Amino acid sequence: MDIRLINIGFGNIVSANRIISIVSPESAPIKRIITEARERKMLIDATYGRRTRAVIIADSDHVILCAVQPETVAQRVFSNKDDVSEE
Repeated sequence: MDIRLINIGFGNIVSANRIISIVSPESAPIKRIITEARERKMLIDATYGRRTRAVIIADSDHVILCAVQPETVAQRVFSNKDDVSEE
């Protein structure tokens, strides 16, 4: 199994294989998911005090807050694995 790591900002890295969804934090259901994860001690805040722009839900039931736009995180997940140009 190939392990792919993606940068979610400020040097924080998440395994791309464990991500179920990447959503915006604006809707009431997502806010409820964040609150419930905080109560269950399954919330990971990777925003470094910045505004939460994306919520990552992992298959381990962890909820990760990040300060990067959901589109940016998704682009990093689906980007080409071979980013290094061949010389």
